[in-house]
Amino acid sequence: MSYFSEPPYFLLVAGLFAGLACGLAFEATLKQSVLDWSRNRSTRTLANMRGMQLLVPFLGICGGICVFLASGLEVFGFPNELSYIVAVSLTLFTGILIWSQLGKILVQLERGGSKALDLDSFG
Repeated sequence: MSYFSEPPYFLLVAGLFAGLACGLAFEATLKQSVLDWSRNRSTRTLANMRGMQLLVPFLGICGGICVFLASGLEVFGFPNELSYIVAVSLTLFTGILIWSQLGKILVQLERGGSKALDLDSFG
């Protein structure tokens, strides 16, 4: 017997809330790391700042969004197992792409400063 209602509206809201809360923690940690680096330009590279400080909130984002996606699929009538297979696959693929892109952006920021990321200059 299941303790959750069918479809899992509670998990839908909880997953979204967890993803958003971890996203705020990720944003604050990333901003603080870049600010600390720009103040003292330490020998520690920005790409190496992607340690446990950033990884934990990033994994929280991924976990929350995975639960949100799976619950959303279940709301539309997909079976439980299929919903989680699709959600985990999408979350892993997207998470790996975003994490690698973050590393590339941090390296680019380190080499060229904030002007390296000025997207308005391409127009």
